[in-house]
Amino acid sequence: MGQPNPVAVLDKAVAILRAVAQEPASLADLVARTELPRATAHRLAVALEGHRLLRRTPAGTWAPGPALAELSHGGADLARVAGRHLVVLRDASGESAQFYVREGSSRVCVASAERAHGLRDTVPVGARLPMTAGSAAHALLAFAPAEEVTPLLPNASFTARTLLDVRRRGWAHSVAEREPGVASLSAPVRDPAGAVLGAVSISGPVERLGRRPSPEVVGAVLEAASAIARAAS
Repeated sequence: MGQPNPVAVLDKAVAILRAVAQEPASLADLVARTELPRATAHRLAVALEGHRLLRRTPAGTWAPGPALAELSHGGADLARVAGRHLVVLRDASGESAQFYVREGSSRVCVASAERAHGLRDTVPVGARLPMTAGSAAHALLAFAPAEEVTPLLPNASFTARTLLDVRRRGWAHSVAEREPGVASLSAPVRDPAGAVLGAVSISGPVERLGRRPSPEVVGAVLEAASAIARAAS
């Protein structure tokens, strides 16, 4: 038996993406809209979901995934937009500020604004951190499909309940999850369709940021997330 034609496979994958462009689709919808065999449609949809080009909605249907939004905005452009707002957030909060995007089981810092003086939590641009600890990981995973989250939980410093709380209130907080003595506060940055583009975060010593973040600091992080989302849309 010959090998599959890669161009034909690509054509079918594009057909799947087009099928969900206007509205979410169940597997039956995908089959009807693409005229692909059920097994083929399912296999390609699962593969595209693995690359975050598709995502599962709470209803279990497939919809455009966050990677599409990241590609359309351009990673460099998103990092540049985030960087401008991180400076404002750093000055408002007095803490180092970062912007993370998810890459599989890791999160990557693509922009940062560091404190000029005093104790600080330095996360350089390009740093790759696990998705199993830290408030930025909470923010990036809170709206992800269960199939992506469940495999990470056995080794995570947080629970499914933690992520439910983030979904409810819109921001995440952690103390000494990633590094002893360090606290962080994060919020997801979402596009108009609800896909998570990244997470904006501040981090610093627990003694300064606190085990219970103040409403003013929470508000500053949420405003930065909203500002980045508006600028990226």
